[in-house]
Amino acid sequence: MPDQATASPGAGATDGGEGGDAVSARRWWIFAVLGIAQLMIVLDITVVNIALPSAQRALHFSNNSREWVVTAYALAFGSLLLAGGRIGDLFGRKRLFVASATGFGAASAVGGAAQSFGMLVAARGLQGVFAALMAPAALSLVSTTFTDPRERATAFGIWGAIVGAGSAIGLLLGGVLTQDLSWRWTLLVNPAFATVAALGAVALLRRDATSAREPIDVPGLLTATAGLFALVYGFAHAQNHSWGSSTTVGFLAAGAALLAVFVAIQLRAAHPLLPLRVVLDRNRGGSYLAIGIAGLGTFGVYLFMTYYLQQTKGYPPTRAGLAFLPLSVAVVIAAAIADSRIVPRTGPRPVVASGMALTAIAMGLLARLGVHSTYAADLLPALLLAGVGLGLLYAPAYDFAIRGVEPADAGVASGLVSANTQVGGSLGLALLSTLAATATRHYLAGKHPNPSVLAHAAVHGYTTGFWWAAGFFAAGAVITGLLLHGRAPRTAPRTEANLQPASVN
Repeated sequence: MPDQATASPGAGATDGGEGGDAVSARRWWIFAVLGIAQLMIVLDITVVNIALPSAQRALHFSNNSREWVVTAYALAFGSLLLAGGRIGDLFGRKRLFVASATGFGAASAVGGAAQSFGMLVAARGLQGVFAALMAPAALSLVSTTFTDPRERATAFGIWGAIVGAGSAIGLLLGGVLTQDLSWRWTLLVNPAFATVAALGAVALLRRDATSAREPIDVPGLLTATAGLFALVYGFAHAQNHSWGSSTTVGFLAAGAALLAVFVAIQLRAAHPLLPLRVVLDRNRGGSYLAIGIAGLGTFGVYLFMTYYLQQTKGYPPTRAGLAFLPLSVAVVIAAAIADSRIVPRTGPRPVVASGMALTAIAMGLLARLGVHSTYAADLLPALLLAGVGLGLLYAPAYDFAIRGVEPADAGVASGLVSANTQVGGSLGLALLSTLAATATRHYLAGKHPNPSVLAHAAVHGYTTGFWWAAGFFAAGAVITGLLLHGRAPRTAPRTEANLQPASVN
C-alpha cells in the first residue's frame, strides 16, 4: 500500500513559537543525515583512487584490469540514476533511502573484505547500484524538506559545497586511510556512515506520499538505463584505449541512439519516466548543463593534480590529500554565501556564469604549472580560486535544477542532476586523460626518456588537460549566461512536508 503523507499543512513553517522552532531544528538534523549520505556517495567516486596501487599489490591484478575498480562503480551509478529517481517517486523516498543506505554499507563491507579482484569489482558495482538509488532520494528529500526561501537557500548552499568539495575530500581521506591504516579502510569506513544515515532516516523521516499506482514506463526505463550505460562505458573505454577504437565508437553511438529513442518514447508515453516538462524550463535546463559542464571539467583535473603532487612533486598520499583542503574550504564558504545571500538578489545567471568564469581562470593558472613549481606560490592560488568558482556554480545550479518541480517529479529531477554529474565526469575524465596522454607522447617523440624528460613530459600532459578544462568552463560561462534567467527568483511554492517525526514507520 502506498505511504500516506500525514504532516499538517503548517509543517513547513519555520516560525510561530516553540513548535515552529522544534520543527526547524528537526529539519536540520534531517539535513545532516541526508548530507552524510551524499558525502559518502561523492567520496566513493575518488576515495579509492589513491588506494588503487596498494589494492593492486594486495590482490595481484594487472594495470589493464585496475580501471574496473573505478569503472564498475561509475557504470552502475551513472546508468541507473534516472531509474533510481523514478523508483523513489513511485514507491516512497524514505523507504528507498533507508534500503539503499543499508545496501551501500553492506556492499562497502564486502569490498573492504575482498580476497580477489573479482570480488572487489563486484562490490564496487553493487555500491554504484545503491548509490544510484540513494542519491536522487536524498536530493529530492532536501527539496521537499526546505520550503522557506532563506532556509532552502542555505541548505542548497551547503549541499552544493558537499558536491563540490566531496571529490577533493575523498582524495584526502583516501590518502590518510591508505597511508596510516590500509587500502581496505577506504571502503570499510562506509558502513559506519551508512548506519548513521539509515537509522537517522528511520527516526526522523515521515513516510512520504507516493504515486505508486502509476505504471512504470518500462520502455523508457530500459532505453534510458541502457543508453546511459553505453555512454559511460564508451567514455571509460576511451580513457584507457582510444577514441577511434571500434568498441569506443560502438558504445558511444549505441548510447546516443538509445537516448534518442528514449526521448521519442517520453514524447508519447502516458506516464513517462522523465516528463519533458522537467527539463524544458530555462533555469532547470541551464542548471543541468552547468552541472554537466562542471563534471566535464573537474573530474580529470582532480586526477591530474593527484598524479602531479605524488609523482612529480613526491608528496606522500596524506600530504597530497591535504593539498586539496584549501579548495574544499573555499567551495564550502562560497557555496553558502552564493545561494543564501547573492542568488536571492540577482537570480542564478550572474552567479553561475561568474563561477564558471572564475574556475576557467583557475584552470588557466594550473596550466602554467611546471616541474619545479611550488605549492604556495603556484598551486594554492589556483586551488582557492577554483574553490570559489565551484562554490558559486554548484550551489545555485543544484537548487534551480529542482526548484519548482512538481513533488511527484522530484525524484526523477534529482536523478537527472546526478546523472549529469556522473556522465559529465565520465566524459571529462576520458577526454582529458586522452588529450593529456596524447600531449605526453608528442612531447617524448624524438627525445631520450631520462627521468627529467619523463617528468617534463608528464607535466606537459597535465597542463594540456588544464587548458582544455579552462576552455570547457569558459564555454560554460557563455552558455549559462545566455540560458539562465538574470532576475531574482520568486519565492518557491511550498511542497509536500514529509518530515514530521513518524508515529508509525
